[in-house]
Amino acid sequence: MAEHMDPEEFRRAGYAVVDWIADYWSTLGQRPVVSSDPPGALAAALPAGPPVDGEAIDAVLADLDALVAPRLTHWQHPGFFGYFPANTSGPSVLGDLVSSGLGVQGMLWATSPACTELETVMMDWLAGLLDLPRRFRSDTRGGGVIQDSASSATLVATLAALHRAGGGRWREVGVDRRYRAYTSTHGHSSIEKAARIAGLGADGVRAVEVDPVSQAMRPDALRAAIEADRAAGDVPAIVVATVGTTSTTAVDPLPEIGAICAEYGIWLHVDAAYAGAAAVCPELRWSHAGVEFADSYCFDPHKWLLTGFDCDAFWVADRGELVEALTVMPEFLRNAATESGAVLDYRDWQVPLGRRFRALKLWFVLRWYGVEGLRAHVRRGVALAARFAERVRADDRFELAAAHPFSLVCFRLRAGDEVNAELLARVNGTGRVHLTHTRVAGRFTLRLAVGSPQTAEAHVDEAWALLRTAADDLLAT
Repeated sequence: MAEHMDPEEFRRAGYAVVDWIADYWSTLGQRPVVSSDPPGALAAALPAGPPVDGEAIDAVLADLDALVAPRLTHWQHPGFFGYFPANTSGPSVLGDLVSSGLGVQGMLWATSPACTELETVMMDWLAGLLDLPRRFRSDTRGGGVIQDSASSATLVATLAALHRAGGGRWREVGVDRRYRAYTSTHGHSSIEKAARIAGLGADGVRAVEVDPVSQAMRPDALRAAIEADRAAGDVPAIVVATVGTTSTTAVDPLPEIGAICAEYGIWLHVDAAYAGAAAVCPELRWSHAGVEFADSYCFDPHKWLLTGFDCDAFWVADRGELVEALTVMPEFLRNAATESGAVLDYRDWQVPLGRRFRALKLWFVLRWYGVEGLRAHVRRGVALAARFAERVRADDRFELAAAHPFSLVCFRLRAGDEVNAELLARVNGTGRVHLTHTRVAGRFTLRLAVGSPQTAEAHVDEAWALLRTAADDLLAT
């Protein structure tokens, strides 16, 4: 029977695991981006149950090499251009390792004071880095917290908005009237999910029309939807505006939307999950004009800011409303620090009770790269996307389907949907790159999202060469 792993055994095994990760990173470019194995391949290759006696870490790493790694989609691959980036980095991995090694539970300040206080300071650092409004800082009525994802941020914002819209009734009696949430037709699917979880149902979300050119929410359409709901006796509770929509990275007009929310007393949540990271660069902060109207705001360092999943940065302008909506205080959690009112208890800022020490990986990343290192990473992604867009623009067979202010390019062949779908399938089938698709104005559109730290000009150029070659074949038949 295997004993507990003592510190020296952990040291030896840890070196082996770090070596494995470093080797994996160094060979990523040689691997197919996506596995070609059919569903069930890994499950069929694994034993029916765990070993009777413990095994050495070398045996585990051997199977990691032979069984698991070949059946992954390699999100850190330099040719991974799908969805949005979910990049990580050495400092982030090391911060996560320390967090796992400490194994602390940060539900209350009292259960790990440093866990809470480092998170508070990191959120203030990030707010400064993005030049967010002063009212999001921890020394005001507002403040920030790390959620697992933007989906959770949207959910807790929705719950706080319902609490406000119901004048505090929601907390006690639940959804006792018809509340409404609003977002654009390009708003993220998590907005509908949050509404369903909160008891509004999918019908409680109003999909607001977008401008056909900018793909951004139309303020006049938002106002019309709010007025219609108010006339019907419904209660507008929350508007979710997006900075960098998933399909095309459109930026909703926050100044106009914010003024409408202020006029009607509606909670404004700004979802900048992907594009929020762009605001580390002063020249890209135009995308955040009007964010001072927001009651809450979030972005994902785990997308484009070199911090491994999961790490969503979420701020509120009035933490009292959020805590009042979510707090539950059983006797076993009562403690002197909480009773004093001098500390933050982040359990009241989220759905779960327990919380990991996520701030450590953020601390490691911010200190390793510094402000200029993070800006350089974002600027490189924007430049590579612009390089690819120029290739598209120069080929009359292709067209850009939307603006590309950040590091996503939406494009298509000037051909039918079937041809574009086949183009995507052929290029992805090479194993060298991986792109995804969306629909813009109803048409099948390819998306190339730059974000992996390993992606260089050569990889973007290779993607274009593969697309051009596949287009030659498709248009010749």
